[in-house]
Amino acid sequence: MTNYSRRQFLGALGAGTVATAGLTRPVAAQETPVVRMGNNYFDPIGLHVDPGTTVRFELAAGAHSATAYENRIPADASAFDSGTISSGAFEYTFEEPGTYDYYCIPHKSVGMVGRIVVGSPGGPAETSPIPNGDVPESDAIVEQGAIEYGTNTGGDGSSDGGMMGHGMGSGPGMVNGRNGGWFGGLPFVGGALGMLGLVGGLLYWALGRGDAPAESDDSAMETLKRRYARGEIDEVEFQRRRERLVQNQEN
Repeated sequence: MTNYSRRQFLGALGAGTVATAGLTRPVAAQETPVVRMGNNYFDPIGLHVDPGTTVRFELAAGAHSATAYENRIPADASAFDSGTISSGAFEYTFEEPGTYDYYCIPHKSVGMVGRIVVGSPGGPAETSPIPNGDVPESDAIVEQGAIEYGTNTGGDGSSDGGMMGHGMGSGPGMVNGRNGGWFGGLPFVGGALGMLGLVGGLLYWALGRGDAPAESDDSAMETLKRRYARGEIDEVEFQRRRERLVQNQEN
């Protein structure tokens, strides 16, 4: 082979390599969307993907599952269920367009739920509120692409201060706008009296007065569940307080 022919061959080979790299670069740049399963939360809580996308559910802490509501997924879709896992991850490929609502088996009762919109919103999940916890509106999910846990999105259900958000530590922190407190703009005397009233109310609840109406006990139980879901109290403390409230209701 002459020098000229060799240069032509090497040039063509180099051009082919560059062209191949250019074709494969977009594929390599695509990343599998990840939903983290942490202390009673999915993050992002709302995710928008295209049909055919594989989503990876990764454990951040504890033992959890990613389990679809069988009656809250598109009609032609199959329900996914990772089962409860304490290590590793679970992957599922979303083929059918529509809205998918899912939950964690061990923490369903405390509102550990999430929503994935594939393509465009649609299906049974759009006809009624999710039965456990709150999820963002599907239109907001499509518009933003992914909604982090703790973002105030005006979900399907009512929210009393917003969902949890991530703090600087390993778990989520509260984002309900407590900076400055309720009494920051009140005169000193009024603020002091209000604080005394708050303390008195907490003491009244802590003593477990048996003559409290049923509505108060139910409200206290809901508050306890929300505090547990937000990670403010651990499992042992949650069960202890829950048993005390049940006893108060029975008395």
